[in-house]
Amino acid sequence: MTPSSTRLGSRFLALFAANPARTVMTAFAGVILVGTVLLMTPWANQPGQHTSWVVALFTATSSTCVTGLVVVDTGTHWTVFGHAVILGLIQAGGFGVMSLATMLVLLIGRKAGVRASDLADMERRHIDGFRLGSVLWAIFRLSLTFEVIVAALLAARFWLAYDMSWRSALYWGVFHGVASFNHAGISLHAENLVTFQNDPFITGPLMVAVMISSLGFPVLWELRRHLWHIGKWSIHALVTVWMSVILWIAGFVTFVAFEWRNLATLGDLPVWSRLFNGLFMSVSTRSSGFNTIDMGSLHPETLLSFSVLQFIGGGSAGTAGGIKVGTFALLAFVIWAELRGEPTVHVFHRRLVPQVQRQALSVALLAVAAVFIGTAALTMLAHRPLEVLLFEVTSAFGTVGLSANLTPTLPPGAQLVLTGLMFFGRLGPLVLGAALALRARPRRYELPEERVLIG
Repeated sequence: MTPSSTRLGSRFLALFAANPARTVMTAFAGVILVGTVLLMTPWANQPGQHTSWVVALFTATSSTCVTGLVVVDTGTHWTVFGHAVILGLIQAGGFGVMSLATMLVLLIGRKAGVRASDLADMERRHIDGFRLGSVLWAIFRLSLTFEVIVAALLAARFWLAYDMSWRSALYWGVFHGVASFNHAGISLHAENLVTFQNDPFITGPLMVAVMISSLGFPVLWELRRHLWHIGKWSIHALVTVWMSVILWIAGFVTFVAFEWRNLATLGDLPVWSRLFNGLFMSVSTRSSGFNTIDMGSLHPETLLSFSVLQFIGGGSAGTAGGIKVGTFALLAFVIWAELRGEPTVHVFHRRLVPQVQRQALSVALLAVAAVFIGTAALTMLAHRPLEVLLFEVTSAFGTVGLSANLTPTLPPGAQLVLTGLMFFGRLGPLVLGAALALRARPRRYELPEERVLIG
């Protein structure tokens, strides 16, 4: 990296620091607007198909926010040009959110001061804050590498096992490869991946790509250097990896337990396929939005458990959505310390600063408010069971993309509610978390203490 490019990166970071929230939201809104216009053009629609501005806006937002919710059949409604637009929006959204999130991490590390947060501490030790260009280039190389690998594996399988021409196989492989790493569970097949539920050579690479990318770029950057030296991992990496594993296992156990005898989902599959699809859906539910079973046939208890996983999401500074694994884990540590009567919160032999605890609580409570308001709005606009509406709302807010066969049938007003939730869910926790960290400032004096009764 040359000195001139280093100075250019520092200047760009300084301009970004002037108003990061406005910069991030303006950038995403601009991309969504362009995508909406392109999807409304005749070149994007199959003959006889018409795309309203609501459908175009919904699809553009879902693609850019790497959600995956759809209101029309992707394979039959859009032309090759339309698919290219959607794929471009997914790529721009996935790379954009990782880049902007990493820039916010760099900004926090430079502004928040020593030990201001675990995330800033990790950044200082593992990401060079003064080489923005090299970091962005690393994100691009990482994304492209995994997308090419997954696309090649899928293309080979489609070509050899599904009687596709090599052009069609490559087309399907690239589309699903890009969608998987960027966590946009949009499929060219009308039934998503249900047709391939017994083919681990299709679902396996997709699941692995989702698992890796759900950790977030800072963790992947760190694992690249210290994969086999856990003692050198930062607190952020330890929390993200271990909590992700716990949630994958918990999601697998609950899904298999609830759906094992449901003939419309897992009950009719061989035992090995039930277990594999259980793991796939556990991974997918927290971020990617691909589904190998009929979501409309799930039991209510499964929908509720999936809603929790969608709300939590994946790792910070990655393409996954939700409140993030780190936020959820920190809240769990805070509750555990409070139950034990401990005055401070300890995480992996480190003391958690109170500022980070307040940030995690603020993000989580505002996310709960967004889900509550969204669910209330859908309740008024669509008369469906509450657990189904909650599932759709958490899917949109968590930018997951799963649907209990409800989203395409919703009236335009309800689809606009989900559009707003996708935008807020993609950017809200990211921008809010950074804003809280950047606006932290010490008081010049403290008022006398007083207590409020709890419980």
